[in-house]
Amino acid sequence: MKLLRILLILPFLITYSAVAADYAKKHTVMADGHPIAVWEKSVDNPKGVILLHHGRTWSSLPDFDLQVDGEDLSLMDGFNERGYSVWAMDARGYGETPRDDTGWNTPNRSSKDISLVIKWLKDRTGDDIHLWGWSMGSMLGHLSAQQYPDNIKSLTLFGYPFPLGATYPEDIPGTEPPREKTTAEAAASDFIVPGSISQKAIDEYVRHSLEADPVRMDWHYQHQYNQVDGTKLPMPVLLLDGEHDPLTHDDAHADLFLKLPNAHKQWVVLKGGDHAALLEKSRNRLIDASVNFMQWIDK
Repeated sequence: MKLLRILLILPFLITYSAVAADYAKKHTVMADGHPIAVWEKSVDNPKGVILLHHGRTWSSLPDFDLQVDGEDLSLMDGFNERGYSVWAMDARGYGETPRDDTGWNTPNRSSKDISLVIKWLKDRTGDDIHLWGWSMGSMLGHLSAQQYPDNIKSLTLFGYPFPLGATYPEDIPGTEPPREKTTAEAAASDFIVPGSISQKAIDEYVRHSLEADPVRMDWHYQHQYNQVDGTKLPMPVLLLDGEHDPLTHDDAHADLFLKLPNAHKQWVVLKGGDHAALLEKSRNRLIDASVNFMQWIDK
């Protein structure tokens, strides 16, 4: 299966940011009456507009705008430097977005929320949107792009953890979400490649993650993921994963890649990266791969 891969080895609230000019702006987008926090870092005359979606446990700012003195780790800043305006949304129950009255989130609910944020961004910027999801965010991005393809210019699935042939059993929730506390151990668990990130950066990621998301969000009806189908993604798709990512699956990626109907597709492996490659030494390679793909679409 490895031979099927395309292996590229390429050399209105203020958030915690080291440079005042780089403060992210918070916007509130109403999704069927519920407020969704959307964070903005824009540039003048952008080459394109990117919407980022976080993973299972942690929200947008720790994941995508981590500021560590003396280190360049913010994915949002990295895309800005390459000429792209970047936005990142907090799903229901994450970061600055509250839970709704049910206390739960579901794949279908989150899929629609993504589509509503994309519609809001399209109306605001006039551009179709590059949707970029990490881990569970890539699964939700896939589902949203499949169900609501309008206004999506491309889809990037980073750290896509869906196993080949996976079927989620029908999920009957309890009456109350458990609202478990998050832990420092969980926040540091994705950094598995020795020397790929400084201990200082890990400590800052853990600190900001626990501050942003002290309680783990609860999900049910996850059998809705059984709807995911690669043949129903009409837009260009980039599959992106780290060489040492324990959550991705070569056979599943190969199967998905072959099913994608749009010829504008790539599968890129980040040498030396793991599930948290966006915050590690592989960060620049990840940005290069993402930007090269987006620019390739326009040629």
